[in-house]
Amino acid sequence: MDIKEHIYHDDPNFGPADVRTSLKDVDYFFLGNGFIEVAIQISPSGEGTTAGVLIMDPEKFGPKRKSLTMDSERGLKDTSLSIQIDDKPAPTAPLNVPAAWTTIEGIPAVQLKWKAFAIEVVELFYCPDRETPRLIREILLVNSDSMPHEVKCQTGIKAQFIDRKMKVAAGQEIRVAIEYQIDTENDVVKFELLSSPLVEISAKAKQYWEQTAKIDFGSPVLNHLYRVSQNLSSANIAHSGRMDASIWQYNLEWVRDQSNVVMGLILSGQFELAKTLLERMLTQFVTDAGDTVDSSQVRPPKETELDQNGVLLLALKTYHDWTGDFQLIKKYWAKIQAIAEFPLKPVFRHEPSGLLHNQREYWERHAIFGIEDGVEMIYQFYVSVGLKCAAEFARSLNKPELAEKWESIADSIKSAMLNDPKFSLVENGHFIKRRRVAGTVQREIHPRPEIQSPPGTPLAKDEPHLLNPDACFALPIALRFIDPNGELAQNTLQELEKLWNMTWNYGGYSRYHVSSEPDSPGPWPLATMMMAQAYFEAGNDEKVWRVLNWLYSMPGAKSGGWFEFYGFRQSPPAAQNGIIPWTWAEVIKFFIHHLLSIRPNGDKLVLMPRLLDGLSQIAASIRVRNIRLDLTIQKAQLAEDKGYLIKGKKFPYIETGIELPFPDRDMSIKMWI
Repeated sequence: MDIKEHIYHDDPNFGPADVRTSLKDVDYFFLGNGFIEVAIQISPSGEGTTAGVLIMDPEKFGPKRKSLTMDSERGLKDTSLSIQIDDKPAPTAPLNVPAAWTTIEGIPAVQLKWKAFAIEVVELFYCPDRETPRLIREILLVNSDSMPHEVKCQTGIKAQFIDRKMKVAAGQEIRVAIEYQIDTENDVVKFELLSSPLVEISAKAKQYWEQTAKIDFGSPVLNHLYRVSQNLSSANIAHSGRMDASIWQYNLEWVRDQSNVVMGLILSGQFELAKTLLERMLTQFVTDAGDTVDSSQVRPPKETELDQNGVLLLALKTYHDWTGDFQLIKKYWAKIQAIAEFPLKPVFRHEPSGLLHNQREYWERHAIFGIEDGVEMIYQFYVSVGLKCAAEFARSLNKPELAEKWESIADSIKSAMLNDPKFSLVENGHFIKRRRVAGTVQREIHPRPEIQSPPGTPLAKDEPHLLNPDACFALPIALRFIDPNGELAQNTLQELEKLWNMTWNYGGYSRYHVSSEPDSPGPWPLATMMMAQAYFEAGNDEKVWRVLNWLYSMPGAKSGGWFEFYGFRQSPPAAQNGIIPWTWAEVIKFFIHHLLSIRPNGDKLVLMPRLLDGLSQIAASIRVRNIRLDLTIQKAQLAEDKGYLIKGKKFPYIETGIELPFPDRDMSIKMWI
């Protein structure tokens, strides 16, 4: 891999402040319908436009400065709403403009509220349909004065403006609406004042959001984290299935990221969009040989991200289990078989152990960074999990020999990974990241001179660059690949605690030991959510709450627009810090797969919920296959009160959860646990 791949040339110091992604305390509220992508920028520090509108074509990736509403000199200033009262300019939206998520007829909308003298200004942004590249901006003016006022509203894009003067009587409310629409052929945004402020929400848009999960955890923190993640989960995905893996940052696509996003979409009830992404990956992101795309390209064997095959198979199984649709598996069976077989090629098989080896690691460092040929823990884990999923598909297709083969190899990889006397990925009772092909643990990396890490980054320092621990160790615990209450899991979690506040004091987990970080040290929300999932399965609710409260408190939490990580980034040569959609998927997975523990499997509906300490009740309405599952979970007051109420009949509580035949109609279940 050429080191030039890691070098970016977008300089945030060139141009207006709005081209920078990491404005102090900024929030980005993302909206989208597959044809248009929008970010409402709220910049309370004054570094950038206080309330700016970024509009993008989700089919075309680029840095923030390439937004269709970004002026090369004025930034987003012209997209703000300016108000004149009786020919006197009112202050623009204050730095602390209240911005929040709301809904309009069930669809997500962003609301801004501020005062212009005696006029209260309310702005609403939303996409009214799922068929056109349109954004609606409603402006409500409320005169709270005892006197009438003449109000002039003005906004624009790149020094082109529209305005309207209105007489607003005392106590009167006046509403106007602006429509923005992308001209995709010319890469411009056209906008106009609508003749009527009454904008119809399309039936398809309402149906799309009606089908999503509705959950009340009885906790403002949990309700907010789930709501924003579900709102944002589809905002940057084009109707074709294109998805930038980090908005304004990499402008590339990965099977790994999209597979995890698919699982978040499925669990939150967005089946159809998940299918679009899966079909696109199967047809465009997987070669006939079963190799997968990362950073929008196929790699040579030594640089292949082998976990991608496993996580894509897991996403396919999640899709089948939740939707009941097996036609997708049948239609792409040849490609699915190739995905399962690809990691088993001789070039990857480590003869002494049967494990898989190459020179790439989970977070994408490779030989130039000092990664040696060896076996990576996460590759063994995901390939083993994926082969089990593929074996289920094969058995359903009446291919028992293939199913037995894949199950056997999956078991042997797991056994060697955990127990091989020389090559296991366990040492001193906890997971380790890599062993060299000779069996010794690779504890450090020694980067080559051509890396040229920016001064001050850990990899540029003359110090040991350690590989362990790594946040991916949490995943086998979170997915119960190993017993989350067992000694290996508990020892591993204890080891992973080293990643919390490694060289900072504002919380969060690093993705791995920061001494080997080619970027700046700092916590990653993605890695931190992996830890929350593992801790929940292990029953450590104190650590779970620490993560959730941390995520709720970080800059960007109001909108859900969390950055990839929180720390200084030297740009260039690194890309500017972006917003990773995968994080939203991990939040959704935490709440539905782990906390609610709704786990359809084959022809069974499995429910294993556990109330997080501090919660007394959860009410959820979840789309599962062709039914709606209404689930109420309450904390039992006494041990004898525990149990389940299903179809009017009370059943005793079972510690390991309940397994039901899949219902053929909407179902309500009450649980006292």
